[in-house]
Amino acid sequence: MSNYHIKHLEEYYQIYRKSIREPENFWEEIAEEHFLWRKKWNNVLSWDFSKPEIKWFEGAELNITENCLDRHLATRGDKTAILFEPNNPDETSEHISYRQLYERVNQMAHVLKNQGVKKGDRVCIYVPMIPELAVSILACARIGAIHSVVFAGFSSKALSTRINDSDCKLVITADGSYRGDKTIDLKGIVDEALNDCDSVKSVLVIKRIHSEITMKAGRDFWLQPLLDNAPKDGKAEIMKAEDPLFILYTSGSTGKPKGMVHTTAGYMVYTAYTFKNVFQYKENDVYWCTADIGWITGHSYIVYGPLCNGATTVMFEGVPSYPDFGRFWDIVQKYKITQFYTAPTAIRALAKQGTELIEQYDLSSLKVLGSVGEPINEEAWHWYNDNVGKRKSPIIDSWWQTETGGIMITPLPYVTPTKPTYATLPFIGVQPCIMDENGEELKGNQVDGRLCIKFPWPSIARTIWGNHQRYKDTYFSAYKNMYFTGDGALRDEVGYYRITGRVDDVIIVSGHNLGTAPIEDAINEHPAVSESAIVGFPHDIKGNALYGYVTLKESGESRDHTNLRKEINQIITEHVGPIAKLDKIQFTAGLPKTRSGKIMRRILRKIAEKDTSNLGDISTLLNPECVQDIIDEAL
Repeated sequence: MSNYHIKHLEEYYQIYRKSIREPENFWEEIAEEHFLWRKKWNNVLSWDFSKPEIKWFEGAELNITENCLDRHLATRGDKTAILFEPNNPDETSEHISYRQLYERVNQMAHVLKNQGVKKGDRVCIYVPMIPELAVSILACARIGAIHSVVFAGFSSKALSTRINDSDCKLVITADGSYRGDKTIDLKGIVDEALNDCDSVKSVLVIKRIHSEITMKAGRDFWLQPLLDNAPKDGKAEIMKAEDPLFILYTSGSTGKPKGMVHTTAGYMVYTAYTFKNVFQYKENDVYWCTADIGWITGHSYIVYGPLCNGATTVMFEGVPSYPDFGRFWDIVQKYKITQFYTAPTAIRALAKQGTELIEQYDLSSLKVLGSVGEPINEEAWHWYNDNVGKRKSPIIDSWWQTETGGIMITPLPYVTPTKPTYATLPFIGVQPCIMDENGEELKGNQVDGRLCIKFPWPSIARTIWGNHQRYKDTYFSAYKNMYFTGDGALRDEVGYYRITGRVDDVIIVSGHNLGTAPIEDAINEHPAVSESAIVGFPHDIKGNALYGYVTLKESGESRDHTNLRKEINQIITEHVGPIAKLDKIQFTAGLPKTRSGKIMRRILRKIAEKDTSNLGDISTLLNPECVQDIIDEAL
């Protein structure tokens, strides 16, 4: 059925119109023809954003792992499902076939059951990017346990908060992890976290770095001996369509992290369908998403989306800079990667190294390049397009969120004409709109406001674990009967969408709404600038003024900073307008970032406001040490 694989723009528009006019019929057709169900639904969709309550494929029964594994065994049993590339390039990589993955998942499922884990129990997975991470996720889904993956770089405090919030019964971890030339003591972090987690009954430990660790009798068990004794087959638990599949925490701009709950059937259908089309996946492609499975990108587009389509998905344990900055390109050449999905932060870091390293590798296998995590700035877009894609692989600048479960606005490669910095058009079935601050929809093109979605899509998060009121307040209270994304966006003259940054990153200066992304893009055009972040701070006359934190390419730039400040404001004037000029510019060695590469503007805002007494938990940042440096240097 052509609906499942869109090949040209006219077809996109036809299918998109159908998906908007008859959403139930459209998604029913996709669900019916491309997935394995134990029992069919009796109702495709019921929803009420005022409650908010959303149910897809009600009454259906299934197990998502039968769709990821069992159904491929007859035709793709020997095909590589997961291709594991270790941190150290000298260590042997691992090709895990669909049959081997099926067997490993069953063994893990038996181990979990033997530890007393039952359907509906929560399991915390704090494991580095090794095959056991994917196996653990699928094993939970196989027995109906709800997985809660915590990125294995978070602090013990961040870990215990998440374990306690969802009452996890069991933790899966490793003795430690490799990260470039360093090792991290994961088990030590878990031990510390569990000092105040009463719900955890047992801990399963994977041997990865073979370090000396403490094992607590009766609670801690080495995983491998348990797996060795477990059978390689087993039945999957039959789940209802709306049973929770996983909880994934996303940091709130204020307060404790929000445990977003994704359910089984709608999430499966949407991630599989988006994967197939957004990456134009074909049978023998080798697909690589560089994200960590600790984030939604890894859940949807390393594990569930690819495996539902019988794809070969790459899991990379390391970092882009080890043993040198050619590592990504080495992997692309080694496995003949066809689709490559990464974050703008990584692209900018690689661009900073120049092109010599890229030129040493053969990247001709690449067909599609993807970008995720934040809007990609124009300079990075062109660098990626020219040097990595050689201007022949379209760039998929995808916009979506932990809360949306799957990609929402994106070009389709070889279908949608791309435009730098624009996420372009809504994916099939997605109904975006732009609202002004008075709650009125801005119709037509060339409008700028807040991005909302009018109608539910199958993979929308259903609630925040244990706090439905917070879910309602956060996403459904700003605009009546709409999901509010928290992002600003503009729609250009042809209807393309550009995400302009978080609305809390929209600064009102002298009555003008200024999105931070276009200003940062302008600054980043300056040849001396590596990256920048803009925040607002109180101003007597303008209400707010703009404060810029700017990282230079050469940290020891000996040039006159007075002139550099003038040049930066000149470039902003040219690109955005004089209204967007910065009142203060601080040059920094680095910017505080989350592990997924987002700049923590909340911290920068507090420093700009000279309020550094309570910066919250900065231990989960990628580079917490830079915060004090910025405070010390603050003007």
